[in-house]
Amino acid sequence: MNQLVRRVGDASARRPRFTIAIWGLLTAVVLALAGTLGGPFVDDLVAPGSQSEKAMELLEERFPDASRGSAMAVFAVPTGQRLEHHRPAVDEAVARIADRAHVIAVANPFTTGTVSPDGRIGYAVITFDMSAAEVDPQTLAAIVDAMGPARDAGVVAELGGDAAFINAETQTSGAELAGLLAALVVLVVAFGTVVAALVPVLLAVVAVATGMGAIVLLTDVMDVSTAAPTIAAMIGLGVGIDYALFIVARYRENRAAGQENRLALSDAMGSSGTAVLIAGGTVIVAMAALTLTGVGFLASIGLGTSLVVLFAVATALTLLPALLSLLGERIDAGRLGRRRRPTRPVQDTVWWRFAHRVSRRPWPCLGVAATVLLVLAAPALQMQTGFPDAGDDSTGTTHRRAYDLLAEGFGPGVNAPLLLVADLRAPGVDLETIPELSRRIAADPGIATVGEPQISPTADTAVLPVLPTTAPSDAATADTLARVRDLVPGNVAVSGLTAVTDDLTRQLADTLPIFVTVILAASFLLLMVVFRSVAVPLKAVMVNLLSIGGAYGVVVAVFQWGWFSDLFRLDGTYLIVSPMPTIFFAVLFGLSIDYEVFLLSRIREEYDSTGDNTRSVARGMAGTGRVITSAALIMTVVFLSFVASPSPLTKMMGLGLAAAIVLDATIVRLVLVPATMALLGHANWWLPRWLDRRLPHVGADRVDLAPPPEPSSPDSPAAAGSLHVPG
Repeated sequence: MNQLVRRVGDASARRPRFTIAIWGLLTAVVLALAGTLGGPFVDDLVAPGSQSEKAMELLEERFPDASRGSAMAVFAVPTGQRLEHHRPAVDEAVARIADRAHVIAVANPFTTGTVSPDGRIGYAVITFDMSAAEVDPQTLAAIVDAMGPARDAGVVAELGGDAAFINAETQTSGAELAGLLAALVVLVVAFGTVVAALVPVLLAVVAVATGMGAIVLLTDVMDVSTAAPTIAAMIGLGVGIDYALFIVARYRENRAAGQENRLALSDAMGSSGTAVLIAGGTVIVAMAALTLTGVGFLASIGLGTSLVVLFAVATALTLLPALLSLLGERIDAGRLGRRRRPTRPVQDTVWWRFAHRVSRRPWPCLGVAATVLLVLAAPALQMQTGFPDAGDDSTGTTHRRAYDLLAEGFGPGVNAPLLLVADLRAPGVDLETIPELSRRIAADPGIATVGEPQISPTADTAVLPVLPTTAPSDAATADTLARVRDLVPGNVAVSGLTAVTDDLTRQLADTLPIFVTVILAASFLLLMVVFRSVAVPLKAVMVNLLSIGGAYGVVVAVFQWGWFSDLFRLDGTYLIVSPMPTIFFAVLFGLSIDYEVFLLSRIREEYDSTGDNTRSVARGMAGTGRVITSAALIMTVVFLSFVASPSPLTKMMGLGLAAAIVLDATIVRLVLVPATMALLGHANWWLPRWLDRRLPHVGADRVDLAPPPEPSSPDSPAAAGSLHVPG
């Protein structure tokens, strides 16, 4: 494999301008096509085979009028006033809403009686000519604008309901740019030159831009979640910078060792480039494995992120060598300061000394590190998952303010409507017994109201609207839903957004163990093939579980328990979003393999040369420690930049990924890996001969990031080419 990667890099370096032109053309074409062919992002919140899916399919087939999307125009006046005193303004707003595109009906609150008992708050149900998931943000913005007469009259006017919540435009904070700038600072410090630092950032931007265009094009062939671009950009920026960092670092070290530019670049591609291909391929496979859950929006997140990572790998293996070939000696332009510290011998580095300290006392180090990770992971045992509702969003959004007003005026259950869909062609409830079913449902203590049944024109389908007494994400609502499903006969299915998300939560909880098992098995097999060992992949699987568990625990403590909520600007506590554990595991598995490949490749190379287990671990850590630390720091600041987002969902994702990277690059790589390898000794590299003969030979040949020999003078080419990371 290393020869293949080397040849690809050599071909790109021989014709650099042609390679750069191809990438420029590809990016331009993808972005242009995305602007013309791409469709809207849609959250396909469906649990395949669930009762809620069957109910929605029945409505779409027989009673499409009842399956149309809806929203709520909410109007409110201050305490002590009555909304009816502002009726002319509200009536005008309702009339203007009715004239907006895709609106087929608006129920005036004064004629339908949807005014709160104290007369302060009312809502108008808006019915669209499409499903809730298909309503675009432009339509919603037009409706918000149509409520202007009410606002001009001093009435609070907000837009809520399912369609408004599902299709709200994603808020951004601009902090993603700050993350890029912070990553650039880390790179400048790491390389000591501005040009060398700019190259990885440039490649990451190209990869993410092209990948975003590809994700938009993906919407033309499948439903793509609104969360897909955010998650893909988050991962793409991190891995895009890191992959280029590893190759540029190796290239400059080769030059520092005295190799001429062409050979230095070729060797860097054959070694670090191969590791990038293996690491990136692992992330792609892990993210694509989200399709195994059978959940549409998760599959789109996995495929979208895989596309961005694919472009990150492709740019690192083709565009990067072309740029380095053109830059030549100018890669060291923009040096910070006139002189640099001479590179210390490997034995004098902090990584060498730390590895030997851990190797001398492996049991205490292993015990302390494992205890820390287990303590951090402990909150994960209390994890409560669920889907966010409008009440979990930022108070700066209109659908969140509408949610709060509705709950204040009509009780929290008004935001969690259920639909009981009866197939009147099947045995069970019929037209005559629907009233009796309504009475049984209304008698449940968790039910607030049961509305009048709606009968399809062909009288073969009935819909019974039901409002629970509790909020959508309240655990009591899930209990009420379960009781209602037990009460209804076999020809009745319960749907509505609350039921759909409850079904999704249950399905994800059921499929997570299977998904984790598949990912762990895949990681074990991959590492066994690459490193020709049984113990190394087994150890990697176990320590990865510890680090991921620690990240889960941090997220639970902050978001579910509310620790440091002020620091992260959270409005309250939140359930852990149901897809998060699955997405986290896929992402963190792939990213942890990145560092595993780079570190263990160096250790294995040293072991093959010396046969000394302790020395090979120390030299491996000394050779890769600074680069891996820089890479982890870059990925951490990129992920933390997303914590500044107004969206709690994005905050949760950014903090969880950042915490996992920190744990993986510190406790796992600095303590657990050397401690376990010291305890296992030569058994680290044991592989039965019969298995060795049957496994394919695929490896990251010579991933060598060791510091170069000390240069003869500070101004020599060797000094110019070395990687410098303080400490």
